[in-house]
Amino acid sequence: MELTLLLLILAVVFGLYMAWGIGANDVANAMATSVGSGAVTVMQAIAIAAVFEFLGAFLAGGEVTSTIRNGIIDSALFVDDPTKLALGMLASLLAAAVWLTVASHYGWPVSTTHSIVGAIVGFAVVTMGFDAVHWDRMIFIVASWVVSPVLAASISFVLFVSVQRLIFAKSDPGECARRYVPSYIFLTAMVVALVTFLKGLSHVGLDLSTQAAIAYSVAFSGVAMLIGRYAVSRVKFVVDNQGFQFSNVERVFGVLMIVTACAMAFAHGSNDVANAVGPVAAVIGILKTGAVLQSTPVAWWVLLLGAVGIVIGLGTFGYRVIATVGNKITELTPSRGFAATLGAAATVVLASGFGLPISTTHALVGAVLGVGLARGMGALNMDVIRAIFMSWVITIPANAALAVVAYYLLRNLENVLVVPV
Repeated sequence: MELTLLLLILAVVFGLYMAWGIGANDVANAMATSVGSGAVTVMQAIAIAAVFEFLGAFLAGGEVTSTIRNGIIDSALFVDDPTKLALGMLASLLAAAVWLTVASHYGWPVSTTHSIVGAIVGFAVVTMGFDAVHWDRMIFIVASWVVSPVLAASISFVLFVSVQRLIFAKSDPGECARRYVPSYIFLTAMVVALVTFLKGLSHVGLDLSTQAAIAYSVAFSGVAMLIGRYAVSRVKFVVDNQGFQFSNVERVFGVLMIVTACAMAFAHGSNDVANAVGPVAAVIGILKTGAVLQSTPVAWWVLLLGAVGIVIGLGTFGYRVIATVGNKITELTPSRGFAATLGAAATVVLASGFGLPISTTHALVGAVLGVGLARGMGALNMDVIRAIFMSWVITIPANAALAVVAYYLLRNLENVLVVPV
């Protein structure tokens, strides 16, 4: 078999497998708050995520992809042996995908960003030495893994406090919810629209100016707010003897949770598709040119490959992690879930727009922690949180080791299968 054809087939297969793993595991970080709050069922969450994960990956996935492909290792060191880099990217995909499969089977919520970055660093250090890794950029990326949960927690904390003061603390919280929830819908839609129009559409032939992008974003958010206002007005208040006002508020926030679920799925797709298609783009660039390039455009069909894989993963295996994460960190209601989801979505979408491959897991856990802290430490399940933190620590070295094993297996497979034509 010709080497180029073999590597292309492996790139497509491993890229699709990695995207499947992202859908199977990391989708929980996009949809678990919606399911845990009771706003949507697991099947409804899968349907919402299928649409918006796909749109986020396809429309806004290009920025982070370039960071994964070129920002972690010094690809110039592989100029004399581009095949080594291609095999390393393939090994990284396979290692991360295997890890995600194991984690998803047991319902562990792990970071796909940690997985692929750890795998790439592992193969690079073993094959080319420590100088192959851009440690200054790695420090920047690792710092983002600390900053992202703190930022998400801060945003969620502020959002939750605003909900408490503007709605729950009022004498008529039900009517206040009708009044203010459309504004929260506008804010949610604006976060997604801005990044989509500013950063995400150039690779599909639509390159807007900043002014036009802002105008389109405002218009889109305005329409979303009007639709949300109508939907909220249709919510029927239920009279009961206990918690009448608060239960009605949660009914209104149930409508908003649908919007935030869409936003988080879009945000997740835009950021985490890079973990699958970044290495694929690197391999394809090598195969097309026969050389290691510092920068190559990401083909639309590569983003499409990642988007399809994510959708298949969440539809076939994603329910396991959704079920694990949905109710175990803290007790969620629609109003709490809204604050956590929008805080995480804003963090992930902004990071995606700036090309920063943060962990969706970190952002969502940080956001949920922010909501829990607003209610007091007793609202948090510290055993679950400690287990999640431990998984963050283990993921990077585990994937580095798996990538080394996968690299040497692929090297041997190349020697066996590639024969002169």
